[in-house]
Amino acid sequence: MPSNLYTLDNSIVQSEMARKSDVPSPYYGEPSKFDPTFRGPISNRSCTDVFCCVIFIIVILGYIALGTVAWLHGDPRKVIYPTDSYGQFCGQKGTPNAKKSILFYFNILKCANPAVLINLQCPTTQMCVSKCPDRFATYTDMQLQYQITAAPWEYYRLFCKPGFNNPTKPVAQVLRDEDCPSMIVPSRPCNTHTHTHTHKHFCNYGSFIMAIVSCSGITGLVDAKEVGMKIVEDYAASWNWILIGLVIALVVSLIFILLLRFTAGLLLWFTIIAVILVIAYGIWHCYLEFSLLRQQPGADVTIVDIGFQTDVTVYLHLSQTWLIFLIALCTIEASILIILIFLRRRVWIAIALLREGSKAVSYIMSTLFYPIITFLLLAICISYFSVTSVFLASSGDAIYKVMAAEPNCMYANKTCDPETFNKTNVSKTCPGAQCTFAFYGGETPYHRYLFILQLSNLLIFLWLVNFIIALGQCTLAGAFASYYWARRKPQDIPTCPLFSSFSRAIRYHTGSLAFGALILALVQMARVILEYLDSKLKGASNVAARFLLCCLKCCFWCLERFIKFMNRNAYIMIAIYGKCFCTSARDAFCLLMRNVVRVAVLDRVTDFLLFLGKVLIAGSVGVIAFFFFTHKIPIVQEDVPTLHYYWVPLLTVIFGSYLIAHGFFSVYAMCVDTLFLCFCEDLERNDGSPEKPFLMSAELHSILRKTEHH
Repeated sequence: MPSNLYTLDNSIVQSEMARKSDVPSPYYGEPSKFDPTFRGPISNRSCTDVFCCVIFIIVILGYIALGTVAWLHGDPRKVIYPTDSYGQFCGQKGTPNAKKSILFYFNILKCANPAVLINLQCPTTQMCVSKCPDRFATYTDMQLQYQITAAPWEYYRLFCKPGFNNPTKPVAQVLRDEDCPSMIVPSRPCNTHTHTHTHKHFCNYGSFIMAIVSCSGITGLVDAKEVGMKIVEDYAASWNWILIGLVIALVVSLIFILLLRFTAGLLLWFTIIAVILVIAYGIWHCYLEFSLLRQQPGADVTIVDIGFQTDVTVYLHLSQTWLIFLIALCTIEASILIILIFLRRRVWIAIALLREGSKAVSYIMSTLFYPIITFLLLAICISYFSVTSVFLASSGDAIYKVMAAEPNCMYANKTCDPETFNKTNVSKTCPGAQCTFAFYGGETPYHRYLFILQLSNLLIFLWLVNFIIALGQCTLAGAFASYYWARRKPQDIPTCPLFSSFSRAIRYHTGSLAFGALILALVQMARVILEYLDSKLKGASNVAARFLLCCLKCCFWCLERFIKFMNRNAYIMIAIYGKCFCTSARDAFCLLMRNVVRVAVLDRVTDFLLFLGKVLIAGSVGVIAFFFFTHKIPIVQEDVPTLHYYWVPLLTVIFGSYLIAHGFFSVYAMCVDTLFLCFCEDLERNDGSPEKPFLMSAELHSILRKTEHH
């Protein structure tokens, strides 16, 4: 008889039978429903939650229709390029404004009028220019100099309306018709915009005070643009080395997973000790730097005093920076040590449980690569959501309104058509009035409900993302359940258990997975709305409203965590028994409540150990990347690209390595959760006798039975 098919001694059998007599059946007092021939995920199953499946398919078809309509009506150019008063895009290739990427405002002070918030139109001429003015000039001075030389006019006309060529026109008429600005002042372009949702370049002049108002304080935004350009250049120069770093993280993660199969205890304890030692070294290094900087003059300047700096090394010369690092590392180190001291026995049990999980993974190695499928599906979903959002945001038609030079004009802010405007009597009634571009919008039902469509886009996106995650969890659960309930391992493990589990989940349980995903998506949507309200209430004096909103955010966060936990276990029960979502969630909850002590070991301690493994992998690859990009590896110094900020590829490698490790370790976490529920079911189905032997290994039984006493 194989080693994993064994018979416990009489005392253990009797204790198990005595325990069963006191524990209610998970099927509410109907033990006859336990099938003695049960051997894992049932194959004879039917479709569950069909109604939700139909709704889900209809929603997907509607989502495709929404994307198609948005694609037909939308124009991303409205988001990418600024628009002048004539509805033309600035900087678009293939147009007369191809080399004019900056939006020039004649009088930006008019945009400060509160009426702008109502009319959504800045009442000043806006035109595309190739560059902002680099010298000071007024229209009056230009006219005086024009009598001597035409050079001032040749320069000034660059910032006048296209086609205007009358430098002798009286100043009053020029300002009334807004043919030219009254004054131009040298300044850098400012990254702001007034009537669209995007950030554009514009120059804003009209008076000296206006120039100060418009560009003072915006230099930081210009610097932010320069930083962004440098970051893009760094990515272009180092993308191949970033890929190499991510490949190293992939290989290290695979090696780590394979070593868990044979040296789980040693490897996990090595991980724990390594993380503790690395953090301890970090504490010592931060204290050393802090002590040295305290003695240097000027190093006591606070981070708030120096503000945002594009050069990160500036912060490393401040003692406060190292003090923050020191406090953070000490807190993390203390937390890890406290967990290990007070939960040391459960850590041993969790390590043994992970060792058992590594056996299941080693028999079904294909599960390690399933996260790639999840990643591809999520990438498609995110891309579709992003494109749809952009096209919805740019779905409005160009709306033109009358911009009157006189405040008492009866046609002011009325909708107009620039093609027929000159044929109307508006110009006669209101001299100097113009039909200028105001904003993108529309009066059709489609345009009126754009906000609702954006919310629908977000809700369906959350639903699809949660469904993809649910599909992955159910697929992995079915595969690992096939391993657990196999009497002879690996002989009785079905062929292609991962593909079989995936097929069952798609064919029979799309509705159940969609049902659980919808519940979670609704809660997440509520959290998004609460975050939006919180951003709107920042700075508000209503303390009661802020307190209530904070409580609601906390409650919904807890609710989301609970639903994620219940959904995860419900999907395991669906994968095994093929029942509907509500029944599976109820059975999983009752089963977990009867094993609440074991759940405490599983849910937190194993997650803690896996988290340390992810940190170790990401940290190790990050250290190598740090030495490489800072030219501290002599062998490859000549191959290191020249970068503006070495932390750009460094952080990318660290974050990407963590995500890669998380993808592999998520398979482990799902394996452990599935084995745990199967173990609990095994205890209630069987008693260890020759007639009803346990399907768990002797080690796993010994491990989890100990949790009842700890």
